[in-house]
Amino acid sequence: MNALRSFVMAFSTFSRIPMPKIDWRPECMRYMMCFFPLIGIVLGLLAWVWGLVCEGLSLGSLLFGAGLVAIPLLVTGGIHLDGFSDVVDAQSSHTEPARKREILKDPHTGAFAGMAVAAYLIVYFACAASLEPTPRLFACLGCSYVLTRCLSGIASICFAGSSDEGMVASFRLSASKRVCVIVQTIEALACAVVTAVLGDGVVLAAMMVIALLVLALVHGFARRQFGGWSGDIAGFFLQVCELALLLCLVVVPKVVNLI
Repeated sequence: MNALRSFVMAFSTFSRIPMPKIDWRPECMRYMMCFFPLIGIVLGLLAWVWGLVCEGLSLGSLLFGAGLVAIPLLVTGGIHLDGFSDVVDAQSSHTEPARKREILKDPHTGAFAGMAVAAYLIVYFACAASLEPTPRLFACLGCSYVLTRCLSGIASICFAGSSDEGMVASFRLSASKRVCVIVQTIEALACAVVTAVLGDGVVLAAMMVIALLVLALVHGFARRQFGGWSGDIAGFFLQVCELALLLCLVVVPKVVNLI
């Protein structure tokens, strides 16, 4: 029963997919992060369906790219992009970590955050519109959605937090750490195996390396600038990593073709 409640809580927290209402109790958060990567599967399936629609109706690359931008925002409600915005806002203050953590809690959006989000979406759209909707692409794209959420979930549970308050702190304190880490590792490996079979092994290898590199860089950045990991940092990591992996899907096949 706790596993089912954890599933509902994961989808209620990290998506806008309608779920039954339940009481938010600590024991229900125990396995919550185990189900976080499943939202990535939903995103991958929706992207695949959108690709079929675009191909069937000959909608063109611009609408295909626009759909790939819109799908994650519509499904997640922009929760991760909000974290990205907050981190950019706080970092632009160039103050000490304690003050930056205070800025993260400010509901107002600064000019630097607005410009960063606009630039992010433009680059994301440009990369998405450059992709050709093929079965291999959607296997790799789905893997990117799952992989980023596996790493974000593991980091949120295992990395030292910037404070003992906030949503991620609650998850970290309530989670069955060993079970969540093992399950998310298995999910990431299973996703990699499926992608290696249905997608492109070279692109997959590049995606794995890039994702781990982004995680290491963001982890170091979070410790230096904010004193540790937080929900906003998790969102920042997920958005940066998704964009990096999308760019990988554009660039790596072209580099391989040149070789």
